[in-house]
Amino acid sequence: MGPLDHLRVVELAAGAPTAYAATLLADLGADVVRIDRPGSRHQAADPLGRGRRSVAADLKDEDDLNTVRSLIDRADVFLEGLRPGMCERLGLGPENVMESNRRLVYARLSGWGRTGPWAARPGHDISFLAMAGLLDGNRPAGGAPVPPSTYLSTFAGGGMLQALGILAALHERDRSGRGQVVDAAMVDGAAMLDVMTRQWRDLPGMTTVTDAPFYTTYACQDGLHVAVGAIEPRFYDTLLECLALDPAALPDRADEADWPALRDLLAAAFAEHPRHHWTKVFDEHEACVVPVLDPAEAAAHPALRERAAFVDVAGAPQPAPAPRFSRTPAAVPAPAPAPGAHTAADVLSAWA
Repeated sequence: MGPLDHLRVVELAAGAPTAYAATLLADLGADVVRIDRPGSRHQAADPLGRGRRSVAADLKDEDDLNTVRSLIDRADVFLEGLRPGMCERLGLGPENVMESNRRLVYARLSGWGRTGPWAARPGHDISFLAMAGLLDGNRPAGGAPVPPSTYLSTFAGGGMLQALGILAALHERDRSGRGQVVDAAMVDGAAMLDVMTRQWRDLPGMTTVTDAPFYTTYACQDGLHVAVGAIEPRFYDTLLECLALDPAALPDRADEADWPALRDLLAAAFAEHPRHHWTKVFDEHEACVVPVLDPAEAAAHPALRERAAFVDVAGAPQPAPAPRFSRTPAAVPAPAPAPGAHTAADVLSAWA
């Protein structure tokens, strides 16, 4: 099931970014085998562990290490996200494992890259966003930069970039017959996510749309929120119509000096009714206004339920595999296995 059916992947258990890349591949049908430390923690509903097998191995034990090398010898992809130099010290660096498996795509992920003065420096999502210039653009008018609620450089700039690199290397391998090292860094991915807003900030006097009163959230009477994205004039006109606001009596939306006053007026209008009222109103009009849902509400929303955007995994709603494929649809992911739930012998037999 899935377009990556028969792709063999060995994942060396590490942090969330590499686990996410492995999840993306597993969701699309790859046979992912994760190498776990014996006794590692386990949650069946962990979305970063779903859809793969788990083999427990102590990499300080020479026999276990040789078993891992045997698995990598038969794999198409090896995923690792340890700190730079650790795999080399274990004897699992590219020069060690690619000599016996020349078709191997060796995918590495780090924070700052494998080389340079910051290669071994620790960091978190906010660190990479800040250094790549992306965090600077995420600030309220006159305020301090605010990190996003999701880990952008970890998942979109890290794991997803690593998965993209893997697929590109596999495509090239079809022509050359040879694997290669894919070197992804979260600071690189963070910079790539900023390609559009960066050009706006570079223009004199230009303000990003995230400062605008027609591209923000507003509290409703019940304390719940709606998200407004009425950038285009036709959406903005519909927004005012639904709020029963007279455009002639409002500040000019094109004048940024008037934005605070306009924001206050829009906030007062939304505060007159609870969120369910505005949800019903804007369901019937196109103004790019939607409710701000929590995860449980998102999974139950009719539009997303019809789309099957969430699936049940181990009794918990999780995002469904994406994107969709017409001929080779992905299966519903299996729950995350307990560390060591599978044996290397079984994997090697299946991969013979």
